[in-house]
Amino acid sequence: MNAIRPPVSDPAIVLGVTGPNASGKGEVCRFLSAHGFAVHSLSDVIRDEAARQGVPPEREHLIRLGNELRERGGSGVLARGILPKLDGPAVIDSIRNPEEVAVLRELPRFVLLGVHAPVELRFARSRERARPGDPQTLEAFVGREQQENSKDPAAQQLDATFALADETVENAGDLDRLYARIVEILADRNVIVDV
Repeated sequence: MNAIRPPVSDPAIVLGVTGPNASGKGEVCRFLSAHGFAVHSLSDVIRDEAARQGVPPEREHLIRLGNELRERGGSGVLARGILPKLDGPAVIDSIRNPEEVAVLRELPRFVLLGVHAPVELRFARSRERARPGDPQTLEAFVGREQQENSKDPAAQQLDATFALADETVENAGDLDRLYARIVEILADRNVIVDV
């Protein structure tokens, strides 16, 4: 199995992943998982709550429920829920609010990756993966994205969160290029991925 080799004296690195829908965040997480990183998602906290409440799993319902959780528990509530689960090298997906980043920055080796791709390519990827509730037109896709860019501190703020990225990853090419960029980012932080 391929593994990571951080310096022995350093605390484990934790990578956060943010970016718009279908930009390739899941591919980043799959790559890191295959190389020894534990994968966590802030969306899992929302999905668990949705299941508990009997809320349908479609994206628009999850967005609403996530906003409600942030209103009740503060904008960093989802990130605070993940902290106890972190043990060793990890990647955290679905970071969508600047306060989540602030909570995770309390970790000694946190790095926020912003993953992006052109909107037309992301829409094509979204159509291909065909998740329940995904928009069926480019206009609806862009409209949903605008909903995820609220000024409300308890809501999703994708653009503001992306602006906090320590590193950006343009994912408009093939997967080998994406993976090479992740390896480069890790190497810059003395974490070597055996590929």
